[in-house]
Amino acid sequence: MHISNVLAGDGVHFSFEFFPPKTTKASHALFETIRDLSPIRPSFVSVTYGAGGSSNHLTENLVMRLQQETPLTVVAHLTSVGASKDDITRQLERYREAGIENVLALRGDPPKGDAAFTPAPDGFRYAAELVAHIKRLFPEMGIGVAGFPEGHPGTPNRLQEIDYLKAKVDAGADYICTQLFFDNRDYFDFCERCEIAGIRVPIIAGVMPITTRQGMQRMSELALGARIPAKLLRSVLRAEDDDAVERVGVHWATQQVFDLYDQGVAGIHFYTLNRSPATLKIYETLGMSLGEAWALPSLAEA
Repeated sequence: MHISNVLAGDGVHFSFEFFPPKTTKASHALFETIRDLSPIRPSFVSVTYGAGGSSNHLTENLVMRLQQETPLTVVAHLTSVGASKDDITRQLERYREAGIENVLALRGDPPKGDAAFTPAPDGFRYAAELVAHIKRLFPEMGIGVAGFPEGHPGTPNRLQEIDYLKAKVDAGADYICTQLFFDNRDYFDFCERCEIAGIRVPIIAGVMPITTRQGMQRMSELALGARIPAKLLRSVLRAEDDDAVERVGVHWATQQVFDLYDQGVAGIHFYTLNRSPATLKIYETLGMSLGEAWALPSLAEA
């Protein structure tokens, strides 16, 4: 289903992000997660690339399987890293032939060890160029783009950052999905600045509960970073072990989701890390009804 039709439905939309597994064991674990999360009936799921486009073939394989073997609406991440315009076109043609109707168009991060992004020969330098290319050659494709409530580290000028985002929307993006954040004030301020700039597409909020101290450290080390509010940091450091850290993280994220839901957010996108427990706990705490788990016998053999 086209993402515009998905987001036009009533209520708040819940969605999940997965990354492609690299081993048989990881593949089994992912499909167990999909089965466990299926009672939530997500509006869509997205599948990431690895850093620097390193797992694009794994991404394509997973996207194809989810499209063919589940009732999910699938959004495939698509980046410009290491890809020419012809490479992008061929990949989009494969997606179209497989019935995949939606992509998340990203410039992408440079490969590990590279300080700056360098486009491939005859590639795209900016995400807005990628969006325009998709819109021109594949007008039936739904297109999402990324937003950064805490600011993109590559664009310290926040006014210019919104200009770049508007260029992506003007090029044909149907919605914005934000990077994860831990303070809803950052998200609401971001939405207000988008409104001032004339950006009118839905803005989906990215949420990821902290589940381990190591995970919190990793979030802070990522190129796109994550600002950990002092109150959350204090609670995590006070926790006795990672079980307690997960309880803290789930409680914090649940309060975020309650607030976002009450404010009428268009959608909430959970960064799952291919695991289900934290997301399920948040959803159940909201008091929402769950459906029956999907029977996915073919996926059990992944």
